[in-house]
Amino acid sequence: MVSTHTPVLAQESADVRSTSAAVFRGRSVAVIVLILAAIAVGGSLMIPAAPAKTPVQTVTLVKAYPHDTAAFCQGLVMFHGQLLEGTGHYGHSRLRTVDLATGKPLVDLALSDQIFGEGVTVWKNTILQLTWQNGFLILYDAATLKETGRVKFSDIDPGLREGWGITHDGKHLIISDGSSTLRFVDPDTFRLVRRLRIKDGFRSVERLNELEFVNGEILANVWYLDQIARIDPQTGRVTSWLDIAPLRPAEVRRSREATLNGIAWDPQTQRLFVTGKYWPQLFEIKVNE
Repeated sequence: MVSTHTPVLAQESADVRSTSAAVFRGRSVAVIVLILAAIAVGGSLMIPAAPAKTPVQTVTLVKAYPHDTAAFCQGLVMFHGQLLEGTGHYGHSRLRTVDLATGKPLVDLALSDQIFGEGVTVWKNTILQLTWQNGFLILYDAATLKETGRVKFSDIDPGLREGWGITHDGKHLIISDGSSTLRFVDPDTFRLVRRLRIKDGFRSVERLNELEFVNGEILANVWYLDQIARIDPQTGRVTSWLDIAPLRPAEVRRSREATLNGIAWDPQTQRLFVTGKYWPQLFEIKVNE
Protein backbone atom coordinates (compact mmCIF):
# COMPACT_ATOMS: atom_id res chain seq x y z
CA MET A 1 0.00 0.00 0.00
CA VAL A 2 2.82 2.34 0.81
CA SER A 3 4.62 1.70 -2.45
CA THR A 4 1.39 2.26 -4.38
CA HIS A 5 0.70 5.75 -2.92
CA THR A 6 4.25 7.16 -2.68
CA PRO A 7 4.49 8.26 -6.38
CA VAL A 8 1.15 10.00 -6.06
CA LEU A 9 2.34 12.02 -3.02
CA ALA A 10 5.57 12.87 -4.80
CA GLN A 11 3.62 14.07 -7.81
CA GLU A 12 1.32 16.16 -5.58
CA SER A 13 4.35 17.74 -3.89
CA ALA A 14 5.86 18.53 -7.25
CA ASP A 15 2.59 20.09 -8.38
CA VAL A 16 2.44 22.24 -5.22
CA ARG A 17 6.00 23.41 -5.73
CA SER A 18 5.29 24.19 -9.35
CA THR A 19 2.13 26.11 -8.46
CA SER A 20 3.90 28.08 -5.67
CA ALA A 21 6.74 29.01 -7.99
CA ALA A 22 4.28 30.19 -10.60
CA VAL A 23 2.41 32.30 -8.05
CA PHE A 24 5.70 33.79 -6.77
CA ARG A 25 6.78 34.61 -10.31
CA GLY A 26 3.41 36.12 -10.99
CA ARG A 27 3.54 38.32 -7.89
CA SER A 28 7.13 39.37 -8.69
CA VAL A 29 6.10 40.40 -12.18
CA ALA A 30 3.15 42.32 -10.74
CA VAL A 31 5.43 44.19 -8.29
CA ILE A 32 7.85 45.08 -11.08
CA VAL A 33 4.97 46.32 -13.23
CA LEU A 34 3.70 48.51 -10.37
CA ILE A 35 7.19 49.95 -9.80
CA LEU A 36 7.62 50.74 -13.48
CA ALA A 37 4.18 52.32 -13.54
CA ALA A 38 5.04 54.48 -10.53
CA ILE A 39 8.22 55.67 -12.21
CA ALA A 40 6.36 56.39 -15.43
CA VAL A 41 3.68 58.42 -13.66
CA GLY A 42 5.70 60.22 -10.99
CA GLY A 43 9.03 60.46 -12.73
CA SER A 44 10.84 58.98 -9.73
CA LEU A 45 10.48 56.30 -7.13
CA MET A 46 10.27 57.58 -3.54
CA ILE A 47 12.50 55.10 -1.70
CA PRO A 48 13.64 56.29 1.77
CA ALA A 49 17.39 56.77 1.88
CA ALA A 50 19.80 57.17 4.76
CA PRO A 51 20.55 60.86 5.42
CA ALA A 52 23.79 62.20 4.02
CA LYS A 53 26.54 62.85 6.55
CA THR A 54 26.44 66.43 7.82
CA PRO A 55 29.29 68.32 6.15
CA VAL A 56 32.23 69.69 8.13
CA GLN A 57 33.58 73.02 6.90
CA THR A 58 37.07 74.36 7.44
CA VAL A 59 37.83 77.96 8.34
CA THR A 60 40.57 80.38 7.35
CA LEU A 61 42.40 82.44 9.95
CA VAL A 62 42.19 86.12 9.05
CA LYS A 63 43.89 87.60 12.10
CA ALA A 64 44.77 86.73 15.69
CA TYR A 65 44.27 89.10 18.61
CA PRO A 66 45.36 88.88 22.26
CA HIS A 67 42.91 87.41 24.77
CA ASP A 68 43.08 87.42 28.57
CA THR A 69 44.26 83.96 29.69
CA ALA A 70 42.45 84.48 33.01
CA ALA A 71 39.11 84.88 31.23
CA PHE A 72 36.85 81.82 31.49
CA CYS A 73 34.90 82.99 28.45
CA GLN A 74 31.17 82.31 28.65
CA GLY A 75 29.73 84.97 26.34
CA LEU A 76 31.13 87.10 23.54
CA VAL A 77 29.45 89.91 21.56
CA MET A 78 30.56 92.70 19.25
CA PHE A 79 28.81 95.91 20.31
CA HIS A 80 29.50 99.28 18.66
CA GLY A 81 32.88 98.04 17.43
CA GLN A 82 34.02 96.77 20.82
CA LEU A 83 34.05 93.32 22.33
CA LEU A 84 31.70 92.61 25.20
CA GLU A 85 32.75 89.53 27.17
CA GLY A 86 31.15 87.66 30.04
CA THR A 87 33.24 85.28 32.11
CA GLY A 88 32.43 82.55 34.62
CA HIS A 89 33.40 80.74 37.82
CA TYR A 90 32.32 81.70 41.33
CA GLY A 91 34.44 84.56 42.60
CA HIS A 92 35.79 85.29 39.11
CA SER A 93 32.74 86.11 36.99
CA ARG A 94 32.85 89.43 35.17
CA LEU A 95 31.21 91.58 32.53
CA ARG A 96 33.66 93.69 30.57
CA THR A 97 34.17 95.68 27.41
CA VAL A 98 37.45 94.78 25.76
CA ASP A 99 39.72 96.58 23.32
CA LEU A 100 40.05 94.22 20.35
CA ALA A 101 43.59 95.25 19.40
CA THR A 102 45.14 94.81 22.85
CA GLY A 103 42.79 92.40 24.60
CA LYS A 104 42.73 94.78 27.59
CA PRO A 105 39.45 95.52 29.41
CA LEU A 106 38.14 99.05 29.07
CA VAL A 107 35.34 98.61 31.60
CA ASP A 108 35.58 95.67 33.98
CA LEU A 109 32.64 94.82 36.22
CA ALA A 110 33.03 92.09 38.85
CA LEU A 111 29.95 90.05 39.69
CA SER A 112 29.13 88.90 43.20
CA ASP A 113 31.23 85.97 44.39
CA GLN A 114 28.01 83.95 44.64
CA ILE A 115 27.21 84.38 40.93
CA PHE A 116 28.53 82.18 38.12
CA GLY A 117 28.31 84.26 34.92
CA GLU A 118 27.33 82.74 31.59
CA GLY A 119 26.29 83.93 28.10
CA VAL A 120 25.86 87.57 27.07
CA THR A 121 23.89 89.43 24.41
CA VAL A 122 22.66 92.97 23.74
CA TRP A 123 19.03 93.81 22.99
CA LYS A 124 18.49 97.45 21.98
CA ASN A 125 20.07 99.39 24.88
CA THR A 126 20.14 96.53 27.35
CA ILE A 127 22.87 93.99 28.04
CA LEU A 128 21.62 90.61 29.21
CA GLN A 129 23.89 88.21 31.07
CA LEU A 130 22.83 84.71 32.08
CA THR A 131 23.84 83.04 35.30
CA TRP A 132 24.56 79.32 35.44
CA GLN A 133 22.65 77.90 38.42
CA ASN A 134 21.66 81.09 40.22
CA GLY A 135 18.27 80.99 38.53
CA PHE A 136 18.15 84.43 36.88
CA LEU A 137 19.52 86.63 34.13
CA ILE A 138 20.91 90.10 34.83
CA LEU A 139 19.98 93.25 32.92
CA TYR A 140 22.39 96.19 32.48
CA ASP A 141 22.25 99.59 30.88
CA ALA A 142 24.39 99.19 27.77
CA ALA A 143 25.86 102.70 28.06
CA THR A 144 26.93 102.51 31.70
CA LEU A 145 26.99 98.78 32.56
CA LYS A 146 24.87 99.58 35.60
CA GLU A 147 22.57 96.77 36.66
CA THR A 148 18.93 97.64 36.00
CA GLY A 149 17.11 94.44 36.98
CA ARG A 150 16.92 90.66 37.07
CA VAL A 151 14.57 88.11 35.51
CA LYS A 152 13.94 84.71 37.06
CA PHE A 153 14.35 81.70 34.77
CA SER A 154 11.19 80.20 36.29
CA ASP A 155 9.20 83.22 35.05
CA ILE A 156 10.40 82.48 31.52
CA ASP A 157 9.88 78.71 31.67
CA PRO A 158 9.54 76.50 34.76
CA GLY A 159 11.69 73.93 32.95
CA LEU A 160 14.57 76.40 32.50
CA ARG A 161 16.89 75.75 35.44
CA GLU A 162 20.31 76.68 34.07
CA GLY A 163 21.65 79.40 31.80
CA TRP A 164 24.41 78.61 29.28
CA GLY A 165 24.24 80.73 26.13
CA ILE A 166 22.13 83.59 24.81
CA THR A 167 21.72 85.53 21.55
CA HIS A 168 18.84 87.04 19.57
CA ASP A 169 17.54 86.93 16.01
CA GLY A 170 16.27 90.52 15.92
CA LYS A 171 12.89 89.43 17.21
CA HIS A 172 13.41 86.89 19.99
CA LEU A 173 16.03 86.08 22.57
CA ILE A 174 17.44 82.57 22.07
CA ILE A 175 18.62 80.76 25.20
CA SER A 176 20.50 77.48 25.72
CA ASP A 177 20.60 75.52 28.97
CA GLY A 178 23.07 72.74 28.16
CA SER A 179 20.42 70.45 26.71
CA SER A 180 19.46 69.91 23.05
CA THR A 181 16.64 72.47 23.35
CA LEU A 182 16.83 76.16 22.51
CA ARG A 183 14.18 78.53 23.87
CA PHE A 184 12.88 81.53 21.93
CA VAL A 185 11.77 84.28 24.31
CA ASP A 186 10.00 87.63 23.85
CA PRO A 187 12.68 90.21 24.85
CA ASP A 188 10.15 92.73 26.13
CA THR A 189 7.89 90.49 28.23
CA PHE A 190 10.27 87.54 28.76
CA ARG A 191 7.46 85.17 27.87
CA LEU A 192 8.39 81.86 26.25
CA VAL A 193 7.46 81.81 22.55
CA ARG A 194 8.64 78.36 21.48
CA ARG A 195 11.13 75.58 22.08
CA LEU A 196 13.35 74.16 19.34
CA ARG A 197 15.09 70.79 19.57
CA ILE A 198 18.43 70.66 17.77
CA LYS A 199 19.35 67.56 15.78
CA ASP A 200 22.20 66.38 13.59
CA GLY A 201 20.39 63.91 11.36
CA PHE A 202 18.38 61.77 13.79
CA ARG A 203 20.69 62.49 16.75
CA SER A 204 19.91 65.18 19.30
CA VAL A 205 22.78 67.60 19.88
CA GLU A 206 23.32 67.95 23.63
CA ARG A 207 25.46 70.43 25.61
CA LEU A 208 24.56 73.45 23.47
CA ASN A 209 26.51 76.33 24.95
CA GLU A 210 27.44 79.83 23.74
CA LEU A 211 25.28 81.12 20.87
CA GLU A 212 25.47 83.72 18.12
CA PHE A 213 22.96 84.62 15.41
CA VAL A 214 24.70 85.18 12.07
CA ASN A 215 23.00 85.99 8.76
CA GLY A 216 19.84 84.03 9.43
CA GLU A 217 21.31 81.04 11.23
CA ILE A 218 22.33 80.12 14.77
CA LEU A 219 25.95 79.31 15.51
CA ALA A 220 26.37 77.22 18.65
CA ASN A 221 29.33 76.01 20.65
CA VAL A 222 28.96 72.48 22.00
CA TRP A 223 30.70 71.91 25.31
CA TYR A 224 33.96 69.94 24.88
CA LEU A 225 33.85 70.09 21.08
CA ASP A 226 36.23 72.14 18.93
CA GLN A 227 33.46 72.45 16.36
CA ILE A 228 30.64 74.97 15.97
CA ALA A 229 27.17 73.86 14.85
CA ARG A 230 25.40 75.86 12.13
CA ILE A 231 21.69 75.54 12.89
CA ASP A 232 18.56 76.28 10.88
CA PRO A 233 16.43 78.33 13.32
CA GLN A 234 13.18 77.07 11.77
CA THR A 235 13.81 73.33 11.73
CA GLY A 236 16.54 72.92 14.37
CA ARG A 237 18.61 70.94 11.88
CA VAL A 238 22.39 71.21 11.97
CA THR A 239 23.29 72.09 8.39
CA SER A 240 27.06 71.85 8.85
CA TRP A 241 29.87 71.99 11.41
CA LEU A 242 32.72 74.50 11.50
CA ASP A 243 36.02 72.84 12.38
CA ILE A 244 37.95 75.11 14.77
CA ALA A 245 40.34 72.41 16.05
CA PRO A 246 43.34 73.58 13.96
CA LEU A 247 43.15 76.99 15.69
CA ARG A 248 43.20 75.58 19.22
CA PRO A 249 46.26 77.24 20.86
CA ALA A 250 49.13 74.96 21.86
CA GLU A 251 49.08 76.46 25.36
CA VAL A 252 45.67 74.91 26.10
CA ARG A 253 45.78 71.85 23.89
CA ARG A 254 45.98 69.46 26.83
CA SER A 255 43.46 71.30 29.03
CA ARG A 256 39.98 69.74 29.06
CA GLU A 257 38.53 72.81 30.80
CA ALA A 258 39.92 75.26 28.23
CA THR A 259 37.22 74.50 25.68
CA LEU A 260 36.19 76.42 22.61
CA ASN A 261 33.52 78.87 23.80
CA GLY A 262 32.91 82.34 22.47
CA ILE A 263 31.46 83.48 19.14
CA ALA A 264 31.07 87.14 18.17
CA TRP A 265 29.68 88.56 14.92
CA ASP A 266 30.13 92.14 13.78
CA PRO A 267 27.28 92.84 11.33
CA GLN A 268 28.73 96.22 10.31
CA THR A 269 32.02 94.76 9.09
CA GLN A 270 30.79 91.18 8.50
CA ARG A 271 33.56 89.79 10.67
CA LEU A 272 33.37 86.59 12.73
CA PHE A 273 35.43 86.03 15.89
CA VAL A 274 35.95 82.95 18.06
CA THR A 275 37.87 82.17 21.24
CA GLY A 276 37.77 79.81 24.20
CA LYS A 277 38.02 79.56 27.96
CA TYR A 278 41.51 80.68 29.06
CA TRP A 279 42.65 80.92 25.43
CA PRO A 280 45.56 83.33 24.91
CA GLN A 281 44.18 84.43 21.55
CA LEU A 282 40.95 85.48 19.89
CA PHE A 283 40.66 84.69 16.18
CA GLU A 284 38.97 86.45 13.32
CA ILE A 285 37.97 83.73 10.85
CA LYS A 286 36.27 83.19 7.51
CA VAL A 287 34.24 80.11 6.69
CA ASN A 288 35.45 78.16 3.65
CA GLU A 289 32.27 77.48 1.72
